[in-house]
Amino acid sequence: MRSPSESAFAPHADPIAYVASALHDASRDWPQTNCYADLWIEAIHARGLRPEPMLAFTATLDFEGDQFTFFKPPLEDLESLYGFSVRELSIYDDLAGHLVEQCARGRLVLIEVDAFHLPDTRGVSYGLESSKTTIGVNRIDPGGRVIDYFHNEAYFRAEGPDYDGVLAFGADAGRLKLPPYAEILKADFAPLDDKAARDCARRLLTRHLGRRPARNPIAAFAARLPDLVERMSTREPEFFHKFAFNSLRQLGANFELMGSHLAWLGDKDEFAAEIEACRAISSGAKAFQFLLARATVRRKTVGLEAPLAVLSETYDRLFDGLTRRDRALRLAS
Repeated sequence: MRSPSESAFAPHADPIAYVASALHDASRDWPQTNCYADLWIEAIHARGLRPEPMLAFTATLDFEGDQFTFFKPPLEDLESLYGFSVRELSIYDDLAGHLVEQCARGRLVLIEVDAFHLPDTRGVSYGLESSKTTIGVNRIDPGGRVIDYFHNEAYFRAEGPDYDGVLAFGADAGRLKLPPYAEILKADFAPLDDKAARDCARRLLTRHLGRRPARNPIAAFAARLPDLVERMSTREPEFFHKFAFNSLRQLGANFELMGSHLAWLGDKDEFAAEIEACRAISSGAKAFQFLLARATVRRKTVGLEAPLAVLSETYDRLFDGLTRRDRALRLAS
C-alpha cells in the first residue's frame, strides 16, 4: 500500500484506526442512512471538515409513490461549501489502472460495486447476495490486491478474493459486462471557513425550503400504504427489509440528519422546536417500522393510521416553523 504521506484524497485514513463521524454514532436512531449520503459524510469528515453544513437538502425529501427519496447531497452545494468538484470517470481501460491513476492524483473515486464482495456488509450482503452500492476508493495496491474504501458509516479494506470481486469487470461467459458507473471527487478549491459556511448553509436552506414537496410526503405515504402492504404480504419475508430500507429508513434518517444540520446551524436554541420535531419523525419512523412488519404478516393496516397521522402533523409543524423563521430572517435582512 502507499504510505500515508503519499497522495490520496484522505492521506491519513487508516481502516484499522479510523474514527467515524459523530453522524454515524451507534447511539443514533439511524447510524446508517444510505450508501451515497453516508459516503459523503465520511469523505468530508476524513478531510477534517464538518459534514453538517451540507445537510440543508434534507428539506426536499419526497414520497415517490413506492419509496421515499433516496436522498443525496447536491453536487453544487458540495462545491459551494467544500470546494469539491465531481466529474464522471469514463471506464475505457483496466479498472484498477484507472483507480491507480486517480488515487495518485489525490482524488476519491466514487464507484458502483457489488456489496457481495464488501467485508463491511458481513451479515447483510457479504457472501450472501448481490446488491448495488457506491464506495469511495481512497487507496489501491494492485500488486498486493488491496483496496481501501469509504462505505456506509466508516472506512474499510478489501483484499485478496474480495479485491478481485470488487474490481471484476470484463468478459463473462462470452459476454462483455457493462462497466460500472464511476465519478472522481476533486478537491479543487478551498473550503469555506466556519462563518462563511454558516452563511452559505442558511442560503442553501432557504433555497431547499422553496424546493420541498407541494404535498406532505408522509401523508402521501399513508394514502399509498394499504396497497404497499398488500404487495409485501405476497412476497418472500426478505422483501420487507428492502422495502423498509427504501421507505422508513430514508424517512427517519433524512430527518435525523436535518436535526443535526439545524443544531449546527442555529444560535443557542434558535431551532429548538424544529430539532425536536426532526427527532420525533426520526424515532417515530423507527418505531413504525416494527408496527409495519407485524401488519404485513397479518395483511392488515388497522392501527397504522394513527402513528402516521402524528408523523404527518409533526412534518407540517416542522416546516411551518422553518418557513416562518426563514421569512422573518429574509424580511429583516
